[in-house]
Amino acid sequence: QLQASGGGSVQAGGSLRLSCAASGRTLTSYRVGWFRQAPGKEREFVAAISWSTDYADSVKGRFTISRDNAKNTVYLQMDSLKPEDTAVYYCAANPSRYSAYPRSTEGYVYWGQGTQVTVSS
Repeated sequence: QLQASGGGSVQAGGSLRLSCAASGRTLTSYRVGWFRQAPGKEREFVAAISWSTDYADSVKGRFTISRDNAKNTVYLQMDSLKPEDTAVYYCAANPSRYSAYPRSTEGYVYWGQGTQVTVSS
């Protein structure tokens, strides 16, 4: 299971760090991604980590994804937050660092429950 946490409410320009903790599986060899879904919109790719990191253009330079293998946790550090970053954020994992669909929801097997991020202007 994946457990996402760390969401909250911040003002524009603020920061949050999301965590994705796994139980029952080791994330070290997994591709782990973060997606987000705003009201009325489709779930969209935010960032992923496998052998390297990958970011959506909308968050590049502001968000950083990282792993802590000792804690079996993947983090998403979000800085310079904007109101358009408001969404429910989901972490997802694929039991291989390779994915045929690295930026699609189809490329991930396991999903966390989501954590709300609200950025006010």
